[in-house]
Amino acid sequence: MPFGKMAGSNDVLLKMDALDQQLIALLRIDARAPVATLAAKLKVSRGTVTNRIAKLEDSGVITGYTVRLRPDSVPDEITAWMSITVDGNRTREVVSILLGEPGITGLFDTNGRWDLLAEIRSPNLNELAAVLERVRLIKGIASTETSIHLQSYKLS
Repeated sequence: MPFGKMAGSNDVLLKMDALDQQLIALLRIDARAPVATLAAKLKVSRGTVTNRIAKLEDSGVITGYTVRLRPDSVPDEITAWMSITVDGNRTREVVSILLGEPGITGLFDTNGRWDLLAEIRSPNLNELAAVLERVRLIKGIASTETSIHLQSYKLS
């Protein structure tokens, strides 16, 4: 399955194999796992893991590492999801603009009624309203629907 940097068509695509996919799955569980632990779980050498991670980073498949917080760990923060419909074939243009919006903490391509799903986090309702307004003004967005996270029933 081809992966690569989205920025331009001149970027070299990276062919990911089963080992790359397994490595990414382990890093999603624990991005701080030592190379030796990853190598043991994958039954390959530490050098192989180091080289694979470097290849995935250099190709833009891995763009960074982050900390995941439980949704209830920041009790005053508002989380919302915005479903977005894009006009015509403007998805790449809209995605590139949305990736620069500081209120959006996740952006996902979907199928079905909506084209994109954006996760939004803000410190208060006024800031949430400002993010929603900025997003709705983006040329190429046909419609949106926003839902605010009220309560979690299962934490992972």
